[in-house]
Amino acid sequence: MTSPTPDSGQRFRGVKLAAIGVAAGVLSGLLGVGGGLVIVPALVLFVGVSQHRANATSLAAIVPISLVAAVLFGGARSVDIGVGIPLAVGAVVGVTVGAAAMGHVREARLRQAFGVFILGVAVFLAIPR
Repeated sequence: MTSPTPDSGQRFRGVKLAAIGVAAGVLSGLLGVGGGLVIVPALVLFVGVSQHRANATSLAAIVPISLVAAVLFGGARSVDIGVGIPLAVGAVVGVTVGAAAMGHVREARLRQAFGVFILGVAVFLAIPR
């Protein structure tokens, strides 16, 4: 007995997800961004995933992306371990607090907060120093 083949909608969804992954990977390697700035909005806008699920999925997807990047950049001696370790420790504490808080935030508010954050970062980066 053969297993059922996915319909064209499922295949197209898989293609969209793979394209989002490629974009996130390229931007992660090139600019150090990709998870929140690429994966989250792409999942919400192009795949129809809720903001809560997109945030959580992005964090899960970033694990293998980060591991590969750490190996590649570590091999090129581009990783500052003295900065990376305390940064990671703080991030583990922070994500624990943020994940607990996210469950108490309505979908619309979470999406608005995400948009405001991205705009704020864009403005900050656009201002010459």
